[in-house]
Amino acid sequence: MQLRQLGEWKVSPLGLGCWAIGGPFFDQDNKPCGWGKVDDAVSISAIHAALDAGINFFDTAAVYGAGHSERVLGKALANKRQQAIIGTKFGLEFDENSKTISGIFDQHDAIIRHCENSLKRLGTEYIDLYQLHLNDYPAENIGQIIESLEHLVKVGKIRAYAWSTDFLDRAKAFSSAEHCIAFQFQNNVLDQNNDLVGFCAKHNKTAINRGPLATGLLSGKYHHASILDKDDIRCINPEWLKYFINGKASPELLNKLAGIQSILTSKGRTVNQGALAWIWGLGEHTLPIPGFRNTAQVLSNAAAIEHGPLSKAQMQEIKQLLN
Repeated sequence: MQLRQLGEWKVSPLGLGCWAIGGPFFDQDNKPCGWGKVDDAVSISAIHAALDAGINFFDTAAVYGAGHSERVLGKALANKRQQAIIGTKFGLEFDENSKTISGIFDQHDAIIRHCENSLKRLGTEYIDLYQLHLNDYPAENIGQIIESLEHLVKVGKIRAYAWSTDFLDRAKAFSSAEHCIAFQFQNNVLDQNNDLVGFCAKHNKTAINRGPLATGLLSGKYHHASILDKDDIRCINPEWLKYFINGKASPELLNKLAGIQSILTSKGRTVNQGALAWIWGLGEHTLPIPGFRNTAQVLSNAAAIEHGPLSKAQMQEIKQLLN
């Protein structure tokens, strides 16, 4: 598969989402927002394996692990910065010591301060893609944030920006900003956002697809009896996380997966590789960013590139089966 375009850069057909490698952190009610404990050495080895496999886009956020994900990514990319395109996100206040989210921010001074903090944690002089991490931030207020982002571009702290939002009206309000090159949104074969996929194609923006494996449901390793650890965010039923209920994979979605699994696993693909192939089948502007915890997961996802996208006929068959 050919490299994809992200603004002015050529990037690998998939990137890596670095939420899980941040380790535990918590919301204001002390509920878990992470994916459990992690081994930083394992995370760093996985990032190095990704680079060796040709993956060059890494997506994180300041809040992941309350700063820890950025630190781990920065350590992994030390002396390798020129090999990578880094995306991180802003908009959530947190305490690095207590690992607790404390609120949101949108003021100019706070955006500048948080950008500087991310640069320090990442160990870099610039961020390639700086993304607003407030999914439902009011579209009518976005102008002030664009001004702050343009300032950061002007002074060389960031190179471009995006909005991580699932809402079309937010995308419409943001897309004409000078250095907006992408939108990040939830999209997978079981939870499709056709509006934003189409909008990005029409307006020449990269569609960065988070949750391409439905937070693990499309990894192929979960079944009706699987139960997750209690410090995993998938156990607490946040409103936006529909793939797992009380730590167990959604029976309804597992049944839907069963109906299309033979297509996803065509030509020797695993389920996760088929799920990535479905996203690539949507168009050359799509860029899935599956998460990872170890080298094996990285290499399994990277191997999907060899198989390429699903065919138009397969995409249509899946559409008919799910409808």
